[in-house]
Amino acid sequence: MSDFGTHNYIANLSIDCVIFGYEEQELKVLIAKCIYGDNLWNLPGGHILRTESIEAAASRILEQRTGLKDIYLEQFRVFGHENRILESKYRDILHAHLTNKYDESTANWITDRFVCIGFYALVDISKVNPQKGELDEKLELRGIKDIPEMLHDHQEILNYALEALRQNLDQKLIGFNLLPETFTMKEVQELYEAVYDREFPMNNFQRKMLQLGILERLEKKFTGASNKAPYLYRFKK
Repeated sequence: MSDFGTHNYIANLSIDCVIFGYEEQELKVLIAKCIYGDNLWNLPGGHILRTESIEAAASRILEQRTGLKDIYLEQFRVFGHENRILESKYRDILHAHLTNKYDESTANWITDRFVCIGFYALVDISKVNPQKGELDEKLELRGIKDIPEMLHDHQEILNYALEALRQNLDQKLIGFNLLPETFTMKEVQELYEAVYDREFPMNNFQRKMLQLGILERLEKKFTGASNKAPYLYRFKK
């Protein structure tokens, strides 16, 4: 049987990552399809080595799943319900499949109660190279409105991550992590509307963004009609 290496990890403590990207005016999330069960999906995650910090573990897991380094990463919540995983309707399904690959003690270790530390990351989708984990069939970037039912409490984790992203989009001005280096005001507005899932009046939105003093206006964007060409912006460094 395969060796999962449970002795290398801190027991009952895990990390789940909500990896956001933005493409074609749509907020997307990287999710994994489990190799076990029928159409079981989950957030990419992993365990914490005894020799590393929580932050280092999250960065390692993200690099393993996306192929990217030095991306925006933030812890947003801890999920520690006393019956987390233990009362999941998927626990027995996973346990049964795991015992076909690992010994009974390893299957018990993996499906025991885990306190989960939630992180969210912001990535440039064009640079993501999804990499399967040991228990994944495949990874997909799905639109935020096209997420299938997920394992355990992973939908709850995603919901909290989205709320944290919405709060920090204004408070910490992290939107530039989801945009190209230069962009139009319309593209900024489209990003905000995708994240918040609602429309913003154009004039009010532009006024608000300019009043924040975080954007540097550049030359006009070429469209073939110079008098109507929108200005390009970039975030001030």
